[in-house]
Amino acid sequence: MKYLLILFFTIATHVLHAQKIYEFNSTCQMAYKEIVQLKLNNAQALINKAKQQNANNLIPLVLESYVDFFTLFFNEDPEEFKVRLPKFEERIKQLNDGPQSSPFYHFSLGAVYLHKVAVNIKLDNKTRAGFDFQTAYKHIKQNKKAFPTFIPNQLLFGGLQTVAGTIPKGYQWIASLFGIKGNIHDGMATIESFINSNDPWAKLMFNEATFMFCYLKFYIENDKDGTLQFIQQRKLDVVNNHLFTYMAANLGINNKQIDYAEMVVQNRNKSAEYLQTEVWDFQLGFINMYRLHTQQAIYYFSTYLAKFKGSFYVKDIYQKLSWCYYLQDNQTAANNARMNCIKKGATITDADKQALKDAKKNTWPNVTLLKARILNDGGLNQQAIQVLQGKSTSSFSKEEEQLEFTYRVGRINDDLGKDEDAIAFYLKAIAIGQERTEYYAARAALQIGMIYERKGNKKTAIQYYQQCLDMENHDYKNSLDQRAKSGIARCKGE
Repeated sequence: MKYLLILFFTIATHVLHAQKIYEFNSTCQMAYKEIVQLKLNNAQALINKAKQQNANNLIPLVLESYVDFFTLFFNEDPEEFKVRLPKFEERIKQLNDGPQSSPFYHFSLGAVYLHKVAVNIKLDNKTRAGFDFQTAYKHIKQNKKAFPTFIPNQLLFGGLQTVAGTIPKGYQWIASLFGIKGNIHDGMATIESFINSNDPWAKLMFNEATFMFCYLKFYIENDKDGTLQFIQQRKLDVVNNHLFTYMAANLGINNKQIDYAEMVVQNRNKSAEYLQTEVWDFQLGFINMYRLHTQQAIYYFSTYLAKFKGSFYVKDIYQKLSWCYYLQDNQTAANNARMNCIKKGATITDADKQALKDAKKNTWPNVTLLKARILNDGGLNQQAIQVLQGKSTSSFSKEEEQLEFTYRVGRINDDLGKDEDAIAFYLKAIAIGQERTEYYAARAALQIGMIYERKGNKKTAIQYYQQCLDMENHDYKNSLDQRAKSGIARCKGE
């Protein structure tokens, strides 16, 4: 009797296991399309419908992981984290019960682990994120080997391969321990092939792949103009797809194309069916600050901070608020914003770390240099030149101000395409600042590397990228190192 019970239990368990399936049916496909437009409520309704259609279908779990990822990524609500973060692990346990004969087995696990990676980075859980990144890589690598013709592999593997080529120091031990190898050239080629494929899966996942491709092309390949051209040439829907709206505006701001970024944000579909997020106020705050429209910038930054419940870039925004008040000669409000910079937010990002460091110095920047910096950061270089007209290093008494002035003139010339003048000022900035803690010297070396890379002189470019890496104990160390490492990899064709 005992053996009959064991046999029955074994058969029953096998039958229950066999019932689990990965069926990316029409309802799931509709849900996925809603997700990658950030219509998350619509998506959840379709996911619920798919669950009712077949409770054993595991694809709805993967789709719910997307919903939770985007919700947490954009809004960072601590209460949402408490509810949604444990669900990633619950889904992983359920997905492990799926049939390994399906190409969606390892693919689904890889995708959910990557969602978990991004969320843990938001929470500053670096070690957890590192191990989950390794696990995601392992699943996608296994799937690529088991199902070489399953084209969705290209989407995740290409992204992982590209990012792994620029893993920062803090995560390199994870990469070396588990044999994660990156190659920027191969990874980008893989994603681009996916985007251009006529495969039905590639067409379904085009929006997600394009979002990933654009960010990697912009930041890892450093092809900023090419990325914005790609968005416009491909006629990506930046009105009705809020994932593309956010991306286009964000990349536009970071490429100093603030008029384009503002147009994208203001012209977006404002229907309530999209994820409600404060990111639009965040972007409009920067756009107005870069024009030195301080009152408008204060409005948008204050609106953002009043609604946002997360911690990313909070210190950075309070610093920018303090600058706006400072430029208005409202010192009381500037001091209050600075105190909030010290007390609120977190120091996960380099920008937040820098904002806190500057706030604790309890000194205020030179007004002329601050205006020139803000205008240059917004791409308003002719106005920046006017601000600096008639100035030289001797116009500033402090060495850090002389350094900033020299670097800023280099950046303005760089943006205007005056390469030789830019290099000359960058070299002066390196000479002044290579032993100092400000980021200007390291950034100057990085920029010289970029200039020589553009000219096709890769050997010299690598020398300056390496010089950037070799500088220690300066601001923005992690982000500058990653960009320098990407530059070296590009020049070597890795």
